[in-house]
Amino acid sequence: MTTSSIRTVSPEARTGGALVDLTQHEIEALRTEFNLADAHTHQRQSASQQRIVARLPQLWYEAEEGLQETYEQRFTDAFFRLHRQSTALARKKTMLSYAASISTMVVGMYLKQQRMAVTLIEPCFDNLYDVLGNMGVPLYPIDESALADPDRIYDELRRRVRTDALFLVDPNNPTGFSLLKHGRRGFEEVVRFCKDHDKLLVIDFCFASFTLFDPAVARFDMYELLENSGVRYMAIEDTGKTWPVQDAKCAMLTVSDDIHEAVYNLHTSVLLNVSPFVLNMLAEYIEDSIRDDLASVRDVLTRNRETARKALDGTILEYQEPVVGVSVAWFRIAHPELTATELQRELTGDGLYLLPGRYFYWSQPGKGESHLRVALARDPKMFSEAMTRLTRALDRYAR
Repeated sequence: MTTSSIRTVSPEARTGGALVDLTQHEIEALRTEFNLADAHTHQRQSASQQRIVARLPQLWYEAEEGLQETYEQRFTDAFFRLHRQSTALARKKTMLSYAASISTMVVGMYLKQQRMAVTLIEPCFDNLYDVLGNMGVPLYPIDESALADPDRIYDELRRRVRTDALFLVDPNNPTGFSLLKHGRRGFEEVVRFCKDHDKLLVIDFCFASFTLFDPAVARFDMYELLENSGVRYMAIEDTGKTWPVQDAKCAMLTVSDDIHEAVYNLHTSVLLNVSPFVLNMLAEYIEDSIRDDLASVRDVLTRNRETARKALDGTILEYQEPVVGVSVAWFRIAHPELTATELQRELTGDGLYLLPGRYFYWSQPGKGESHLRVALARDPKMFSEAMTRLTRALDRYAR
């Protein structure tokens, strides 16, 4: 089957029914010429990253000869140095897995084991809702607006959170919202609420690399705040949305001491270790980013973000300014009768795949029908061509 013929067949027709989550959409998007769906890294290698690729045989044989612990320590040391999380590095209790979804599964297993209900941020990537929901964890939504005013965060949480745990994503996917908008105070108020009211705080930091080297939202030592407060916490970090390594990645789960043994026992029931070769390779990419202040990643995203903003200015897609310039862009559909589902389906016929917003609003899908998400971690030439095609496709709709 040719590429063009694939694009003319609807995803629903190929799968025999409606797609049920964002990941199924992303799988379909892999078939399209202009895949702007998944937030995985598909940009090309920088010059310094090309030199890492040239050394892959050497990195392979190093990992083959060394101890697993050596490469685990090398990786975590590099990662937390880049992120300036010296407390996490010093504590040496981070558990590694090969995907953030696996770390989320472990979190879900613990929540289920402890019979905890969870208040989960909305909107967010629906994988979080699906993983926890499929494990039988009761879930209740809390809107980002509850975190908008640092003077009201504590009272808003006290009013809205009736569950055993609070699950936040910071920076958030898809909106780019972050408590760092308030400096330290936003996180301090969340932690203070959770400590005062005996709530387990779960935070997904998988997009946190995009806060680095940004003076407007500089990331501070989160684990120092968490550890010194005495709050019960679980924190997920990930490399998968940052470096272009063809989905060879590592996720991290760090938890407070009071629940560490229980979580560790669940973690070891899931997996033994992450590939030492992958850890060795990722450490090289991280060290490269330490040297260039993450420029190889940030420059591509900045360029594509500006391309999208300029190309779509004046169309029915209105760019929503994020707090943090994450690797996705969130657009509002300025058309009273057009839904994200309808527009996404039409664009797929034009060889473009964007994600409809309804799935991000996991408790109220209708609220997401006015938004689309565009992935930015792409080769700039391909992305520019995609924006040209997208603009032409949108010409059929008048503002």
